[in-house]
Amino acid sequence: QVQLVESGGGFVQPGDSLILSCVASGHTFSTLVMAWFRQGPGQTRELVGGISRSGGITLYKESVKGRFTISRDNAKNTVFLQMNSLRPEDSAVYLCAADPDRMRPARGDEDYEYWGRGTQVTVSS
Repeated sequence: QVQLVESGGGFVQPGDSLILSCVASGHTFSTLVMAWFRQGPGQTRELVGGISRSGGITLYKESVKGRFTISRDNAKNTVFLQMNSLRPEDSAVYLCAADPDRMRPARGDEDYEYWGRGTQVTVSS
């Protein structure tokens, strides 16, 4: 059973930066495809960024390209989401997801088996 614990959310102003972290346990981290999703009030979960096992392949939501960067440190069992130039529309609960069977990240939440509880990001002036 994979356990995922997110941290790093908070309340920031438009244009600010945040870095989210997700620590995984219960599985060999380097064999997990990892992703960050977000879910706003009354909305479905949407992929923000995904990363392959080695980190060589990444996938992003179009509206965050150039602003957000997903990365991983397999020695520390951690995946990161660096978020720059934050906008009010980026406000959501951000959830970490993992899958042990995929080889590459995917956009659908049905493609990931394990989920963290999420961390709230609020962007407001």
